[in-house]
Amino acid sequence: MPHMKDEMKKKDSEKLEEMQKEINEAKDDQELAAESNDDVDNADITKNEADDAALLEAQIEEGKKALTEAEERFKRLQADFVNFRRRSNQEKSEISEVILQGFVKDMLPVLDNFERAITTESNDSTAFVDGVKMIFNQFQEILTKNGLEVIKTEGAKFDPNFHQAVMRVEDAEKEDDSIEQELQKGYMVHGRVIRPAMVKVVSN
Repeated sequence: MPHMKDEMKKKDSEKLEEMQKEINEAKDDQELAAESNDDVDNADITKNEADDAALLEAQIEEGKKALTEAEERFKRLQADFVNFRRRSNQEKSEISEVILQGFVKDMLPVLDNFERAITTESNDSTAFVDGVKMIFNQFQEILTKNGLEVIKTEGAKFDPNFHQAVMRVEDAEKEDDSIEQELQKGYMVHGRVIRPAMVKVVSN
């Protein structure tokens, strides 16, 4: 009987060992499966990261391309602007030269008449004065044709935009800031003051 009992214990022990072995094998298989799943998950993560990186790189390349195109466009516009400004300045210079040439050409007859008046020998002062008046009128016509205007002072009120007050006087018969007297004519060219009229202004 004791022998039989020992055999049963032995069988039970072997069975326990076998069961423990199976448990350990199952545990190992489970761990391997978990590791395999982790590897799969890691592979998925790595793949997703790679896809994101590729997309980001493509976006960066597109951004670089757009920036390069914008820089090139800016350079072209800048060059066009410089060329336009150069042409504009050149055209302005040419127009100014044409205007100046036209003005000088108009002044030549005045120059001729002054030369005649100076070189003509005459004791007739009246004829000389008449000649100078003719030249003055001719000169005035040329200037008027080129946009010269005389600034009005007679019966006008003082305006600092057109007049320069060099003296102030009292005059009870006139309003304050009335122009008492013109001391030097003022002129405009096409409405722009080139010399204000010098005036004496009433200040009571």
